[in-house]
Amino acid sequence: MSASGLPQSNLDLANSVAPIRVSFEFSPPRTEATSEQLWAAIERLAPLKPNFVSVTYGAGGSTRERTHDIVDRIQREKGLHAAAHLTCVAATRQEVDAVARRYWESGIRHIVALRGDPPGGLERYQPHPDGYAFAADLVAGLKKVADFEISVAANPEGHPEAPTKAADIDNLKRKIDAGASRAITQFFFDVDIYRRFMDQALAAGIKVPILPGIIPVTNFVSTAKMAIKAGAAVPQWLSKLYEGLEDDVETRRLVAATVVAEQVRQLRQDGVRDFHFYTLNRADLTYAICHILGVKPKRD
Repeated sequence: MSASGLPQSNLDLANSVAPIRVSFEFSPPRTEATSEQLWAAIERLAPLKPNFVSVTYGAGGSTRERTHDIVDRIQREKGLHAAAHLTCVAATRQEVDAVARRYWESGIRHIVALRGDPPGGLERYQPHPDGYAFAADLVAGLKKVADFEISVAANPEGHPEAPTKAADIDNLKRKIDAGASRAITQFFFDVDIYRRFMDQALAAGIKVPILPGIIPVTNFVSTAKMAIKAGAAVPQWLSKLYEGLEDDVETRRLVAATVVAEQVRQLRQDGVRDFHFYTLNRADLTYAICHILGVKPKRD
């Protein structure tokens, strides 16, 4: 048996006939310049026909309108299956439900339901007294609003605020039981971390797809800071790969492509078919990696 729970013979057959499916995450821009970068990235990646694309939601709903406008435009103009992030932070249930109904009325059927990070100035998350307390509550509430397809977050190394790894797995199970149809992991670098996590999830009775979250590392310092905040380990071998490349952008890009291609290759051997890329609103590297993996524009 493999880490995916499938017999190896079945995996060999699946890998020979089932192409890789990808999805991409984007973030709302803050300036006109970054807006141009975002739409250039979407334009570049759209021909790859991702399974879906998602758009993040700022702390405390700070990008609510921009997130809605981007999701709506992606689906309307590019014909892609677009998913909107939605959080519990700093909003009543009525306010969150109203946002969800607006998405449904706009034809958006996929929500990425998250607890969310605390807004600026707060160190720890505090549930709104009249809001959804946690992601599992949000999932259940969204299902009452409409029959959304719902994705949730998973943390292969455990959420930084979870008391134990087992408690974090239990929390993921609650989100699935509330109605989520898939989970997307926080990014990770050691493939064995994902393998062990999948074994733990299966043991807990979690049977929905869990998409590995993949991040190409072009700026090691920035990504390492993100990893610390997210509770993701940065292995020593990865750190060494970027030593001496502080002023060498092109080599960093080549290293990033190589690392991700090998990461996905190993997971593919385990029978993993779906991969979620954190694009950071930059297309070229993600596009190149997809090309290496055989994900290419379809020719008419």
